[in-house]
Order: sequence, then C-alpha cells, then structure tokens
Amino acid sequence: MIELRNVSQRFAGPGGSVEALKGIDLTIPPGEIFGIIGRSGAGKSTLVRTINLLARPSEGEVVVAGRALTGLPPAQLREARREIGMIFQHFNLLSSRTVYENVALPLELAGMKRHAIDAVVSPLLELVGLSAQRQRYPAQISGGQKQRVGIARALASKPKVLLSDEATSALDPETTRSILQLLKRINRELGLTVVLITHQMEVIKEVCDRVAVLDAGRIVEAGAVVDVFLQPRHDVTRALLGDVIAHELPAAVKARVAKHLETGAGQLLRLAFAGGSVDKPVLSEAIRRYALDVNILHGQIDEIQGRAFGSLAVLADGEPGQLGDALAYLRAQGVVVEALAHV
Repeated sequence: MIELRNVSQRFAGPGGSVEALKGIDLTIPPGEIFGIIGRSGAGKSTLVRTINLLARPSEGEVVVAGRALTGLPPAQLREARREIGMIFQHFNLLSSRTVYENVALPLELAGMKRHAIDAVVSPLLELVGLSAQRQRYPAQISGGQKQRVGIARALASKPKVLLSDEATSALDPETTRSILQLLKRINRELGLTVVLITHQMEVIKEVCDRVAVLDAGRIVEAGAVVDVFLQPRHDVTRALLGDVIAHELPAAVKARVAKHLETGAGQLLRLAFAGGSVDKPVLSEAIRRYALDVNILHGQIDEIQGRAFGSLAVLADGEPGQLGDALAYLRAQGVVVEALAHV
C-alpha cells in the first residue's frame, strides 16, 4: 500500500543544509496498522508529511496505492491525496463551524451536493460516536471528542490510507486508549491502512502490527511489534521501551548485582518470552533440571494486543556446563535469553 524508496529530505537552515530524512526504505502492506516511533527531532513528522507529499522529498520515490506520487503533475497529485486521510495532534478544527460542518468541509470543497454530503457525514458521526454532538462547536466538546471529529473528517473522502501525526499525545491516558481502540475498529471495519506517528511506545504496544524506529532521520530498527519488544537491537529502541517494559535495572539493584558479579559467580541475564511460553513454568523447570540458583531481580508480565509478554532480569548461578544447558533449554522453549555484559 505504501512504499518509500531511498527517500531523503533536506531543508535549508541558518548553518547550511539540514538532512531530516536519510535514505528511508519502507514498505507498509495494505490493511496494516504501522507505527513509526522516535524521539523528538528524529524526523517523524517530516516522514509522515513526505508520505502524502505535503513535503516533497529531495530524493527518492513515494508510492501509495500503486501510484508513484513523486511523478504526478499537480492536478493528479491533488486527486491522489484524496485517498490519504490525515489526523493531527492539535485537531485543526474550524472554531466557527459545528461538528457536522467540520466533517463536511472536505466534501463541500470537492463540490459535493448537500444531500450526498449528509449521506456520508451522518454515518461517520455515528461511527465515531458523535451523533449527539453534531450541532455543537469545537469549544463545546472535549479534547477526545475533537479528535474524533478530526478522524471523521479524515474519513469523509473515503481514503485508503489514514495518517496519524501524534494524534493522541495531547490527550489523557484514558482518552488515548479510546481513540486507539477507535482507530483499531476503523482499520478492521473499513480495511484502511493506518500509519501512526508517535513518541509513545505505549501507543505502539496497544494497536500496531509492526513498527519502525526512527533516529536522526534513519530507520534503525523495524519489525513485528512483539519481536521488537522481545529483542530490541538498538539503544534508541531500548530507551523508548523503558517507558513500558523493565529493560533497565533500578540503581539500587545494579549496585547489589555489581558487587555479587565481582566475585565471578553467576550470570546476569535478561529473559523475554511471549505467547505460550508465558503460561509454561519453563524457568522453574530449568531450575529443577539443571540445579540452578536463580534470583529474580526485576521484571513484569504484560500484554501486546492480547498476546502475553514477559521480561525478567535474573541472576543465575550453577555449574558452568549445567548453566549452559539450562540456557539452551530456555531458548528451545521460545525464551529469548540475553547475557547482560554490564550492569
């Protein structure tokens, strides 16, 4: 559905050219909820604006729904953009228009007749749960309701792709969850491809199928969400995951473990597991089979889109051969075992 081929984006700055995107290659299949995450300044908003060519790339090609947008003349590009809806962090609603009129605006601009507009807008207001607020103005509704108006407006042109640029970052946690569930429902019922730009790993965990991690204009890691959570490979990913998963040991635990490791006894390990291995007593079985002493230092069990996920930091001690066999056993059971070389 979306393909970026060697996309770079440069802007003129006071000190010379600034490269916001650097050789981005990305493929997003139809019907997927795809997350793009990174710290502030990583290039996320530039990337999403490049997908719909609000920011034309300095190099590379952007293909959406089989059409190479970068090669289209202006009139055809405007037509192609109707297949790409977009929702924003700060809603971008017109204060002088009602909820209904805000949703109807793109259809009015397209020259659609009033009765045809109503046939589109009324079901959309029902879909986003705002039928009762249709005659209210933006100042009379909550932040979450404003974002629902923005979503309905983005859907009015019946797009194939929905881009979300930090759409939940201005909302409280409960409202964020309700908006994410709405986006998940829209993805499921309408078959839309959804691209979520965010700096919140909790958002990725809640609804995304796959994720790309952006840092300094480059994609440094990408994959299925559960795989990235199980085995993050880049320092930026580990830092972002720190908000939702216990990857780093608390300072007091680090100090205790450091003293223990100075004696040369035991190994500090991170064990990550998902799906069926969460429900099996694999760690206790390894302890029994291989006569290990295991001290659980830190960890948690959570859920990623209905799939159980766990992460534990443990200090394991035993005969070297037995310990090696135990780690091989855990890996055979689907547990990701990472030896932590530093504390």
